[in-house]
Amino acid sequence: MDDRHLIYFADPMCSWCYGFWPVVAAIDAAFGETLPIRLVMGGLRPGTTEAMTEEAKANVLEHWTHVHEASGQPFDKSVLDREGFVYDTDPAARAVVVIRRERPDLALAYLGAIQKAFYAEGRDVTQGDVLAEILAETVPGADIAAFRANWESEEAANETWTDYAISQRAGVTGFPTLVGGPDERGQFGVVTRGYAPPEQVLPILADWAGRPAQ
Repeated sequence: MDDRHLIYFADPMCSWCYGFWPVVAAIDAAFGETLPIRLVMGGLRPGTTEAMTEEAKANVLEHWTHVHEASGQPFDKSVLDREGFVYDTDPAARAVVVIRRERPDLALAYLGAIQKAFYAEGRDVTQGDVLAEILAETVPGADIAAFRANWESEEAANETWTDYAISQRAGVTGFPTLVGGPDERGQFGVVTRGYAPPEQVLPILADWAGRPAQ
């Protein structure tokens, strides 16, 4: 079917999504034209207002260790050392939604750049200035002023929370989640719930697409 595509439920500040990023990039490189990826922001911790406690930081670092062991992705924990750091995932998700609306062809790359900035470089992606810097680095010549205005808009906030609602209605309970469809009955099937290595995911999609993975 010509309208087949993938739906990727993810969050820019989800460590397992960061671990899954090389797999997503490989999927896009191999099947981007035949199985385009539609991004939906999952809403990991949107609207969080409380600063992280030492216990919360320890729990997060434990998760990061597991992700590193499974995926090999590098981590820089310095962002958690910032005094009063609030792990609010909404600003970064909203930034991806803004780019998805304005430049859908760049949304996936921008998601990956935010993940790298946060996890590998220790940058605070809850801040608008940092998100704008990442965009400038990812998309040379991007209209940063327009991005900031759109990111701060009520329209962008509503669209982002609509994403969260879509994720919930779809029954997505964890990230990353990748689904594909529609099939001949118009239904979507799960490719993977949670992290999976490329050697597990790519053959599934190659079989579905009817050609070898590159």
